[in-house]
Amino acid sequence: MIDPQTPSPRALAGPEVVRADRLEVAYGTRAVWHGATFAVRRGEFVAVIGPNGAGKTTLFRMLLGLQRPVAGGLEVFGSSPRRGNPKIGYVPQRHSIDNETHIECESLVRMGISGHRWGPGIALRTEREAAEEALRAVGATDLAHKSLGSLSGGELQRIFLAEAMVGRPEMLLLDEPLSNLDLRRSRELVDLVAGLVRSRTVTTLLVAHDINPLIPYLDTVIYIANGRVATGAPTDVLTSSRLSALYDVPVEVLRDSRGNLVIVGGEEGRGGEAG
Repeated sequence: MIDPQTPSPRALAGPEVVRADRLEVAYGTRAVWHGATFAVRRGEFVAVIGPNGAGKTTLFRMLLGLQRPVAGGLEVFGSSPRRGNPKIGYVPQRHSIDNETHIECESLVRMGISGHRWGPGIALRTEREAAEEALRAVGATDLAHKSLGSLSGGELQRIFLAEAMVGRPEMLLLDEPLSNLDLRRSRELVDLVAGLVRSRTVTTLLVAHDINPLIPYLDTVIYIANGRVATGAPTDVLTSSRLSALYDVPVEVLRDSRGNLVIVGGEEGRGGEAG
């Protein structure tokens, strides 16, 4: 196990919303990762990264109460995770959207209410008002009456984010929202999410393949690889020595001419982005 690092001073201002203690996860007889001890505080922006198949989405499944650990303890908002927790907004990795999907964006966002993800204050407002507010928060009011099938990838991610935010959750779980977005759209979405984190003090965990668009905004990194978990500030976790210890093989963390991080080595045995 790699010991957790001290959270940033900004993160220390909020109480813990997630606490993992020697957490161990498995699918059947196959261990996924073990010995994970970390905390996430209110208002933190957290990147969850690591190789494909390392167990990043598995962490989200546990936080959502969809999967139990085989050992160790996990608390969310001070109690065991449970399904349908209205304090959590979730954007899954995959959506079945194509050109023939004619549902209006506002209707999808309103489903975040009718799907029983009610949050503080929602009961006193109409569904339409709540949807309008969520769309406004993500800068998508002009998309309200467009069909989902007509949207670009970046526009779709804004609508999914609005659906997750409509219940005014205290925590957001975003599973690879940057996949299939170009660099400009990725940075725009990250800037939007970071603004919501800061303005609404919404604790946000975001699974990403490429951590580079996230680094300027992050409080904490949860790096899952080689059956283990390393956590801490980006400057503490994303180092050659720390990742070499995580992978048990030499790993180099380099910066290219644009200042982007590149990880060389590890399980994947090749150069690539951090994530």
